[in-house]
Amino acid sequence: MKLNRNMEISLISSSPESTQEIGKRIGAKIQPGDVLLLMGDLGAGKTTITQGILWGLGGTEHARSPTFVLVNEYPARLTLYHMDLYRLNSIDEIEDLGLDDYLYGDDVCVVEWADKATGYFPVNHAIVRLEAIDSQTRRITISSESVDLDRLVMALESCADG
Repeated sequence: MKLNRNMEISLISSSPESTQEIGKRIGAKIQPGDVLLLMGDLGAGKTTITQGILWGLGGTEHARSPTFVLVNEYPARLTLYHMDLYRLNSIDEIEDLGLDDYLYGDDVCVVEWADKATGYFPVNHAIVRLEAIDSQTRRITISSESVDLDRLVMALESCADG
């Protein structure tokens, strides 16, 4: 039986490049089957951190928001499936998309606007919350209730003061 616990770290990013660097640190520690749920207002930096995650995985493309296509696929050390639920209005629409094949596979899923489908995702996931403090500055908080994903939180400990 697992005890309910939460490992969390918050960082301040002062630029898009800093947000990408935080993403790179996360991407370097990602393992097969990891699911990251991104939450934050429009313009908070969800796609920017995803770019860094992709680069941390060894990808060379520039991740783009999949708002209109819903899922972008990027080759890297592990395939990254970048999903965006912004345009969806109900959990039924999300279920109809058949995202389970991605979410329960051996690759990596990063889901923007994940708060639109609370409870739909695998139990083992990490949450990345992005908050715009001003036009350049972001507070990025990553949390995990899964021992399996604590490594993603710990990957950011060395930059917690910066």
